[in-house]
Amino acid sequence: MTTGAFLRSIAAVCLVAYALPSAHASEATARLRLTDAASAKRPVKLPPAVLWLKPLSFAPPPFPAGPNPVMLQKNKTFTPHLVVVPVGGSVTFPNADPFFHNVFSLFDGKRFDLGLYEANSSRSVNFSREGISYIFCNIHPEMSAVVISLSTPYYGIADAGGQFRLTGLPEGEYEMRVWVEGERQPTLDRYTRRVHIAAENINLGDITIEHPQPTQHLNKFGQPYGPSDHEIY
Repeated sequence: MTTGAFLRSIAAVCLVAYALPSAHASEATARLRLTDAASAKRPVKLPPAVLWLKPLSFAPPPFPAGPNPVMLQKNKTFTPHLVVVPVGGSVTFPNADPFFHNVFSLFDGKRFDLGLYEANSSRSVNFSREGISYIFCNIHPEMSAVVISLSTPYYGIADAGGQFRLTGLPEGEYEMRVWVEGERQPTLDRYTRRVHIAAENINLGDITIEHPQPTQHLNKFGQPYGPSDHEIY
């Protein structure tokens, strides 16, 4: 074998080693907590939160196959409130109310405006890049939801007790990120870090937050909602 051929074979082996993670799968857990000062005021419901691990030492596999998520509009509410999709995935927004809705988002994850559409009709949106999209209705200011598009299938949504659980993690290096609705980005950035997943299960620790407060949002024109905007539909 020539020197050039030998070097090419070594490079190919390295690429395969990068692309194929260890066959062993571990579990990672973490917990969302309020600061002592916030939790002492009164019992509060924990906000929606997602923790994800992005592989650094191997290429992330695709999300498990499945139907597109549905975010139903009924009783002037999006259900479910939070959806996680792969980059390139779509979410369907059916209108099950007996009046019009106008779903839109002006945030970095995906900017879109579905326009007015009537009862028993539906629209879909493709989330083509990674990011967090805050979803609203231009008619009903009380309606809000969140779609998070990720390039990694390794994520966990906090349960009612604040527990995150990520399963099926191959051994390797990851970047950890977390999102908590209503929390300030500088607080969330403190938890971005590199983690190593080994053969044993791992506890990623506590995600400690203040009591997040939802911020008032504007309509799709960047203006405050009028008091009668929702009364005509």
